[in-house]
Amino acid sequence: MKKPMPAPTLSELMEKLDLQQVIPRILDVKAAPNARYYHWDRLFHIKPPDNLSHLEWWLGIKLARKTILNEIRFFDKSQQPFLYALPDNVHRMLHEITQDASGQIQLGEEVTNPYTKNRYIVNSLIEEAITSSQLEGASTTKRVAKQMIRSGRAPTTISEQMIFNNFRAMQFISESRNQSLSPEFICELHRIVTENTLDEPQMAGCLRKSADDITVIDELGSLLHAPPEASELPERLKLMCQFANKTSSTEFIHPVVRAVILHFWLAYDHPFIDGNGRTARAVFYWSMLAQGYWLTEFISISSILRKAPSKYARSFLLTETDENDLTYFIIYQLEVIQRAIQGLKDYLGSKAEEIRKVESLLRQAYKFNHRQTALLGHALRHPGMQYSIKSHLRSHNISYHTARQDLLDLVEQGLLSTRKAGRVSLFQALPDLFEILQDSADIAE
Repeated sequence: MKKPMPAPTLSELMEKLDLQQVIPRILDVKAAPNARYYHWDRLFHIKPPDNLSHLEWWLGIKLARKTILNEIRFFDKSQQPFLYALPDNVHRMLHEITQDASGQIQLGEEVTNPYTKNRYIVNSLIEEAITSSQLEGASTTKRVAKQMIRSGRAPTTISEQMIFNNFRAMQFISESRNQSLSPEFICELHRIVTENTLDEPQMAGCLRKSADDITVIDELGSLLHAPPEASELPERLKLMCQFANKTSSTEFIHPVVRAVILHFWLAYDHPFIDGNGRTARAVFYWSMLAQGYWLTEFISISSILRKAPSKYARSFLLTETDENDLTYFIIYQLEVIQRAIQGLKDYLGSKAEEIRKVESLLRQAYKFNHRQTALLGHALRHPGMQYSIKSHLRSHNISYHTARQDLLDLVEQGLLSTRKAGRVSLFQALPDLFEILQDSADIAE
């Protein structure tokens, strides 16, 4: 990909321009023109306001941004600090994400019902594991990868191993959300992510060494990023963990902004010989969950990033080519999070509509009576629910014999399973009831 045009720095602008003439004409320039946080690479191709050159316009923007930029204890290779701003559109996105991902969002019973919650979590973990690996070059299909994870079979290729590792890493993060971040935690996460996939297997979970010539290049071999020296990594990881655990500063940083900065930080430092991107995205998930953004467990950011990987890479470069301004990366990642949340809403909406259609077909099916139709519809909306003969007869005010026959008939048709709990027979819909009914040729007619 083409590296963005480096932005003129504030000091360079002040040297090149006659400030006495320019300052009075740029006093009204806003930090984010047209509510967009433009980089010089983009701004250079837009017509500036009347009577201003591009350089003068950029100076006005840089001066306006300087008043809202916040410095953090994260430094580049030259010991220059990284900064970020919270323009109005960022405040709006943070408010919306907080409402959706940490509040009591009305996403339907699927993500709150204990019987269905785990199934949706597993689905999202699988999706993130697959797409995060595909971002790094894994080439197997989603269908094959999902079958491998769900069946429990061992990976047979490097691509499958990457996906399997990512799935285990996401499980590890979910289980470790109450742990503090530490260099040891990050190394263990990297070990899980890269196990049996590296050319040098002993480097799984180990920081790169000075002899490792690690750079990020594009498909044409052009240098995009050269990370800090390996000798600096122990101290840099320590600072990153202090930032993650909120022990490095008394200044408030919005939790989502903190998680996004951690994503950038680990990718920038590139502490491992491989697997840095997957580890950085996993640390983002840890941070979101650790800070109470529970809905993050149900979404996949990599599925969004994979649709436009060059934009993802560019969001890193925009920061590095404009005086370490993290705002570009933050805005892009907030948009990704919002798209992932909307994707979950759309998915749940489509599943609810599919259930309504199946329920409608159930009502038209001649082989179910109205009581069986009601029970199957209830089971579709409440997976894992158990029924007894007594509960069924009370619901429909029927005899014990009729209730028993209704349930046994559904067992015979392969829709319910039954087991004994003491002397009571309990009935439960099969886990794939929806698929069975949807595929039923009799119902479809």
